[in-house]
Amino acid sequence: MLLLVENHSLPRTAAFFDLDKTVIAKSSTLTFSKSFYQGGLINRRAALRTAYAQFVFLVGGMDHDQMERTREYLSALVRGWNVQQVKEIVAETLHDLIDPLIYDEAASLIEEHHTAGRDVVIVSTSGAEVVEPIGELLGADRVVATRMVVGEDGCFTGEVEYYAYGPTKAEAVKELAESEGYDLSRCYAYSDSATDLPMLQAVGHPHAVNPDRALRREAVARGWPILDFHRPVRLKQRIPRFSVPPRPALVAAAAIGAAAATAGLVWYASRRRAATLPV
Repeated sequence: MLLLVENHSLPRTAAFFDLDKTVIAKSSTLTFSKSFYQGGLINRRAALRTAYAQFVFLVGGMDHDQMERTREYLSALVRGWNVQQVKEIVAETLHDLIDPLIYDEAASLIEEHHTAGRDVVIVSTSGAEVVEPIGELLGADRVVATRMVVGEDGCFTGEVEYYAYGPTKAEAVKELAESEGYDLSRCYAYSDSATDLPMLQAVGHPHAVNPDRALRREAVARGWPILDFHRPVRLKQRIPRFSVPPRPALVAAAAIGAAAATAGLVWYASRRRAATLPV
């Protein structure tokens, strides 16, 4: 794929990447279930359940209802977890668990976008405690991720502060564009799921990566490029082709603002109410 180098006299641009099955081959959150089990955060039954959820995700992805059930389950599961312990477990196991899952094609794209002068932004439904270290590993400039409420005791309350999903991702992208001066008509976006259609539609260069059936249909109908990523490789095996330049501190989803979070939660509530109405 040919990516043009940015003209610095023009407004800034960015490339927005979904994470799971777009940059890495599995669900980032569920990949750490064994580590959380070994760290005493979850029991064997919960570890098996998350392993099954990972299997479902890999086989066919998750539709809206499955994602909602998984969100509710994980929100309840993490209630009472010490945030610092979670961060330490992720830091200790990040390279062993995530590095082998990074698609070679995605790493090349990230490198090409940086070379072209674009910021790289990871936009993921997974939790910030998982996504932010992965973003640093990839050399991303910014991260948008789901954030859970943390109590005064330093533990998760089980409540969601910001849910990066569906239209909420698109709102976050638009708010980042406004604050960072990105020209969205010249920006790129990559995702595997039809739930990210709002984010893909927000930019001038949307791409479907390993798309689910619904997104594939949309991409074909709209004439969007469809990319097939299938070669996970450790980053160190790509050196010197892939090197992570020093980056400023990542921008987290909490800084995006309450409007996007509210929009996403309202959308979820309306979808859920509609699903329960009698036909």
